[in-house]
Amino acid sequence: MSRDAAPKFYRTQVIDRQWLSPATFEIGLRRPAEFGFEPGQFIRFRCDDISGMMEREYSLITAPSDPDIRLLVRTAGAYSSFLGKTEMGTTLEFIGPQGYFTYQSAGKPVVFVATGTGIAPFVSMARSGIAGFILLHGVQTAADLYYEALFRTSALRYVPCLSTATDAAFPGDAFHGRVTVFLADRLPPGEYDFYLCGRREMIREATLIIDDRFPGGRVYSETFY
Repeated sequence: MSRDAAPKFYRTQVIDRQWLSPATFEIGLRRPAEFGFEPGQFIRFRCDDISGMMEREYSLITAPSDPDIRLLVRTAGAYSSFLGKTEMGTTLEFIGPQGYFTYQSAGKPVVFVATGTGIAPFVSMARSGIAGFILLHGVQTAADLYYEALFRTSALRYVPCLSTATDAAFPGDAFHGRVTVFLADRLPPGEYDFYLCGRREMIREATLIIDDRFPGGRVYSETFY
């Protein structure tokens, strides 16, 4: 499906849930008939709140060819908490696919930069066969590197960036510090295409660093709250 196709409303059912940490889980949803998407796109749920109708967006972490769809969720609000405890078989409604944060092959080296659950669109890309990229993933501890095995096989270079100083499971090739510090001090000079996904502050800081150190680089970004 083209990313320019108009999003539609769909109904789905919860089919499984896998906890990755005390606050983060994958949720599996039955794939509606005729629902297609491109790696990097997201779906949007509508939910009622005391202040009125609210919307919540989650990037897909499956490949377009997978039989069902999965999301990466961190419990940080009312709707994510609802998804974390809703019963199997519960019917949900969403609109999608949406978003333009998709892979654009241009022949340049590619650098993916993610913080926290901002890794989700890159999981979909890797599961779809996209490979040979550099990935910087910023998390607090090594326990938050849920997709390490996937990226160690698909990435040309995988750099976990851990902000916690004392971590018994610290990977030997990890960088101790934030992804923006790695961009500023460690990424070799060159002309890259950058894909940034995470908090607004990270994207703003990373973009300034890229403009300064890599003036020929193109930047694609998506904000995760």
